Amino acid sequence: MGAKDKKDNAVIIEFKSKRRSEKGNTLEELCDMALKQIEDKKYESELLSAGYDKDKIKKFAFAFEGKELLIKEG
Repeated sequence: MGAKDKKDNAVIIEFKSKRRSEKGNTLEELCDMALKQIEDKKYESELLSAGYDKDKIKKFAFAFEGKELLIKEG
């Protein structure tokens, strides 16, 4: 990855499935859990140490229940 690439956006995505989750009753709650996990596990730290600007890192949570999907940006 060249320095030019680091001027672009970087994306972090976390997926949650209602059928597999023990917590969270709604897709909204699952998205919130996914965004919290991104923060708790410090997933962006590797991108920051690679030279990406914090404002260029986009975080998305995807929550599924059957064919229903909710996407939330953090």
